Amino acid sequence: MNKSILPCVATVFSMVCLCATAETVTPLKGQPPEIVQQDIGACQAQAGGTASTSTSPQTGGRARGAATGAVAGAAVAGARGRQHDEFYDQVDDDVKQEYRQNKAKDAAVAGAVVGGARQRQDRRQDRRSAEQNTAAASSAYASCMQQRGYQVIP
Repeated sequence: MNKSILPCVATVFSMVCLCATAETVTPLKGQPPEIVQQDIGACQAQAGGTASTSTSPQTGGRARGAATGAVAGAAVAGARGRQHDEFYDQVDDDVKQEYRQNKAKDAAVAGAVVGGARQRQDRRQDRRSAEQNTAAASSAYASCMQQRGYQVIP
């Protein structure tokens, strides 16, 4: 009775593994369930080693863009003011500060927009890369199984 349970357990385990890959594997050389399981595990390990995914989500693009824009805006405002030294020296320091802050604020808004656009672009690129990695891993798994004498049907 113990010998008849082992193939059943191996078959059930095989179905669980195959559901994870969403592919149907058919042995073409009459391999026993134990060998099928070993081959599936080895090919999954080999295919899993070729896939690499980015685990860090892209966040903070708008904040980084706003900070960069604010710094750039303040620097540009200061440089523009110094271009007209004869007038710039006569202006009150509070007015100069307000001018720099307004320019920094405007540049920060623009920087937030650009930072958000870059963040979305990076996320789209990460998604494309993940899809390509998944396709490559699936192809590597199927190729490995075919080399070991199995028919793989997606």
